Amino acid sequence: MSTRPTVSPNELEQIDLASPILHAEYELDEVFRYLRANRPMYWQEPRGEQPGFWVISRYADVNEVYKDKAHFTTENGNALATLLTGGDSASGAMLAVTDGVRHHQLRNVLSKGFSPRMLDLITNSLRATVDELLLAALERGECDAAQDISANVPLGAICDLLEIPQSDRKYLLGLTAHAWSTDHADEPPEEGWVAKNEILLYFSKLLKERRAGDRDDMVSLLANCRIDGDPLNPAEQMANCYGLMIGGDETGRHAITGTILALIENPDQWRALKNGDVDLKTATEEALRWTVPSLHGGRKATGDVVINGQQIKAGDVVSVWISSANRDETVFDAPDEFRLARTPNKHFTFAYGSHYCLGHHLGRMEVYAVLDGLRRLVGDLEQIGEERWIYSSILHGMSSLPIRLRSEG
Repeated sequence: MSTRPTVSPNELEQIDLASPILHAEYELDEVFRYLRANRPMYWQEPRGEQPGFWVISRYADVNEVYKDKAHFTTENGNALATLLTGGDSASGAMLAVTDGVRHHQLRNVLSKGFSPRMLDLITNSLRATVDELLLAALERGECDAAQDISANVPLGAICDLLEIPQSDRKYLLGLTAHAWSTDHADEPPEEGWVAKNEILLYFSKLLKERRAGDRDDMVSLLANCRIDGDPLNPAEQMANCYGLMIGGDETGRHAITGTILALIENPDQWRALKNGDVDLKTATEEALRWTVPSLHGGRKATGDVVINGQQIKAGDVVSVWISSANRDETVFDAPDEFRLARTPNKHFTFAYGSHYCLGHHLGRMEVYAVLDGLRRLVGDLEQIGEERWIYSSILHGMSSLPIRLRSEG
């Protein structure tokens, strides 16, 4: 039902691929198709005071950058929004914007939080949450899939992982929704800064409460762990709680809404899901490839390097476009078709290499739970109003998707 205009490749030199407005209000498939075929290593010239940056669109080249720890770092930021404005304040503290030995140490600590016991708990909790949300929506007959379903599924999972009190969860959802994206083009940037600071302040208090306790949730793990005998400093503790909260909530939320829209727009795939013609794990991978909750990843070059015949100089900002690589015609057969049975399906939705998304288990479990719930409980889906896309240059998703649901039978 989207009426977003398509940007022509002829307009490439006029558009700004770092603009949240561009990604919310326009379709860019033709631009990236052109870039993959003709200018896979595209340098976007500076726009006003905004520095220039590399736009890498082919799967093979994205793969090269992700693998090359010797020449690319996240320590100045892992998205254009921070890389082009002086760097990330959490650099060297939060896992996603830390490299080298400290990255390895932090990753080992955080990995322990995804224990089999915790993942089993979350699996059961997710099924119960999804069923409750879908049954409530079916009873009403209509709902906003983005706000009434998608927003509540990942929040429950990540809050279970962090053992956030139930009474605080809605408050945190409201903050995470504004930390990296906005619902309106003219929303002031201060809203995002306030949201980020509120999240950090919340976790500062929670970490203090969990210190010296014997719980095994992720917040307690960060509050009480030792690396080479030393505790994590407060900045590391808060930053990694923040990173888990944002990453765990936003990715799953936008993947779920995008999946619901894709099933509505592809009735043959909805029937395949309903008839049991597709394996749910396979379908989950296609939902993740298709929806691309994170549009790009960002790096800064630490030394001169050649990628696909193009020299990148030390200090250059590099963006690798997951949204484009996931549609690369040389890797995926008919990439612009939504096929739940697609296999193999080695998408970049969770990145690749040393920064492969730590929470990929959660993201997959969330999408799987929703596909399973839709298959079991919902007879039909229909879009009843135009979707609204969020304003972000990094996140890709909707703030609103009005739908009508009909139950089985």
